[in-house]
Parts: sequence; C-alpha cells; structure tokens
Amino acid sequence: MSLLLTGIAELTTNDPTHADGHVDTRSDPGDALLGIVRDAALVVSDDGVIEWVGPASEAPAADERRDLGGRAVIPGFVDSHSHLVFAGDRSAEFAARMTGTPYDGGGIAVSVAATRAASDDELRRLVAGRVAEMRAQGTTTVEIKSGYGLTLEDELRSLRIARELTPHTTFLGAHVVPPEYAADRAAYVELVTGPMLDAVVADGPTALAESIDVFCEPHSAHAFDADESRTILEAGRAAGLALRVHGNQLGQGPGVQLACELGARSVDHCTFLSDEDVDALVAARGTTVATLLPGVEFSTRSPYPDARRLVDAGVDVALASDCNPGTCYSSSIPFAIALAVREMGLTPAEALHAATAVSARSLGLDRRVAPGQPAELAVVDAPTHLHLAYRAGVPIVRALDLPNA
Repeated sequence: MSLLLTGIAELTTNDPTHADGHVDTRSDPGDALLGIVRDAALVVSDDGVIEWVGPASEAPAADERRDLGGRAVIPGFVDSHSHLVFAGDRSAEFAARMTGTPYDGGGIAVSVAATRAASDDELRRLVAGRVAEMRAQGTTTVEIKSGYGLTLEDELRSLRIARELTPHTTFLGAHVVPPEYAADRAAYVELVTGPMLDAVVADGPTALAESIDVFCEPHSAHAFDADESRTILEAGRAAGLALRVHGNQLGQGPGVQLACELGARSVDHCTFLSDEDVDALVAARGTTVATLLPGVEFSTRSPYPDARRLVDAGVDVALASDCNPGTCYSSSIPFAIALAVREMGLTPAEALHAATAVSARSLGLDRRVAPGQPAELAVVDAPTHLHLAYRAGVPIVRALDLPNA
C-alpha cells in the first residue's frame, strides 16, 4: 500500500537534483543547499521507502493519501553524538557551573558509579525513554556511545542495550580513566585496547559497535593525551571499527589533527581551534566531519565554536546534541540548531543541513529525501524550516510516523 503525502508547504530534500530540476532557489540562497521544493508531495512505499518526490501538481496516484495541512517536511535529524546509556543525576553539578565552577571531566566518575549500580532493566528503560524523547523532537537516527561503564562487563552491557535501539553504536571505553586505574593509566589503556576491544568486535560483522571513540583532552587529568589516544584509535582501526574523536573541547590540543591524520569520520566539539587545526579539517574534507555540540557550551558557560569560520573555510560541519548527564542533558536538535544560528554564525539553512545531511555523513549515511531512500522524515508545525530557529524552545517538530516504516 503506497502512501501519498500532500499539503507540504515546503519540502527539504538535501538533494537539489532529485526531481528533474523542480527546485525553487529564488527567495533564499539556502534553498539550493537544502534542495527546497515548495507545494510539494511525496510517495512512500509500504516498506518505508520513498518512491517519488516533486511538486504536488505532478504527484502520481497512490493507494492512500495523507494531507499534512501546509506544514514543512524535513529529513529526520541525525543525532551523531549522544551518551544515552547512563543512570544517576548530575543537576547539582550543572548548578555549580552556573555559579563559576569549571568543567574538567571529573564529574563523569559520578555517572560511572551510578551506571554500574543500575540494573539492565533500569538502563534499558532509561535509554528507551531518551530515544523516544528524541523522536518527539524530530530525530530519526541516533548514535549512542558507551563510556559510563569503564569495566569490561559494563561497557559490553552498555553497548548491548544501545544496540537494541540503534545500529549506530560507538565503543567509548576511553571516556576517562576510571578511579581504580588512576595510578596506572597504562594498564587501563591496555584494557581498552585489549580485552575490551576484543570483546566488542568478537562477533565480526555483528559487532557491538561500528565505531571507537576517545576523549583526547590534555587539559583534563581524567581524559587521554595524544599518545594514549593514538594507541586507542589505531587499535580500533586495526579491529575494523570506524574512528571518532572528542577533541579540542577544553582548550587547543592534538585531538583535531590526530583525527584528521588517522581519517576519523568525525572530530567532535572543536571549541578551541588553531589556524593549523582549521587547515587540517579543510584538507580532510570528505573524510572527517567537524561535529559541533552547542548544547555543551550553553551548559558549561564555555565559548561557542566559530562555525562561520569553519564553513567559510570549507570544512564539513555537523550538529549534534551530545545528550549526556553532565555537560548537556538536552536531547533537542532544534535547540542545537537555534544556538548554532544565534551564537555560532550559521544560517538557518546551514544549521539544518548540518543536523541532517552532514551529520548523516559522519555516520557513513546518505540522508536525502529522494527516490530509493528510506522515509526518515520529520514534520514541522509551520510552513518553513526557518521556524526551527525562529521559534526556539517551542515543540513544533516531530518524527513523522508512517505505517510499516
């Protein structure tokens, strides 16, 4: 049973060539970037695949029809950086930061203790609730990291639980050095690159993770320096995992250039960048995405990354939530879009593109609204995507539920 969706005032496709040139680029330069089709329609097959996209006046017949009432439709948000497998509460830490206490990564140990103490059923319930919260705000694809277990058993169960909700899981055993290894960091690196990694990839093509990540941050005594990070990333690459890096969050450091050198899919945060870092990201365009996480800067009173500088230089820039219990307990991509527009210099079109097409690219995905693509869509209770930033904080976007999709 095919479904015709009509009453679409504005359709963002991320594909300007998808519908035989039916793209309006007259009113906004962002139209070409987003592949905007106005007064649009699309047809979805019964197995959730897009069959046709174009102007409503040219729409073919379908078995069923649904009128969206003049709303905008966008590709579902791709949240390519999240830490959803955790228990416990760190709201007091947030309150302390608002009165001047700096963030250095030490609070992660609080979440580690609470997560280790939680049952599988409790963690499963918490993660499922957070994913549902994301869908209610337009996110249709999510990456979930481990990193609040930091023992062999707890990292594996974190990944197993995450894997129940998404195929895009990341092994982050190298989040911080846990307290029990504080006096022997080398032993913990050996655990991450040895028994932990071996267990993560033990099942080959059905491995518990598709990527490996590391918090490369010499400005934190709890995270990993350049040599430790290189060892971890190279071990992950040898085991067949894609690479991701937390880099340059607390200050200028080696994370960005290490990610670019090793061909990581993304380097995330990028708050403090030298000219050499930007040059490395430009040279790595097409391979390494700079994923910006403005909710973190909002929640830590840190300076925002200069997204305008990166885009103008030619860097691939993505946006994600970094939903986590310590530095950004927000699952809202619309909030990240509003911050990117208000505080980081992106246009509304660039911010939406970053949170969909480019974020997807950092997961090895192609996220367009085009024939043959999965119908991963979100609907905006407004006539244009501009309302995502214009109406900051208002719940106007949600994942579009389709039968059998």
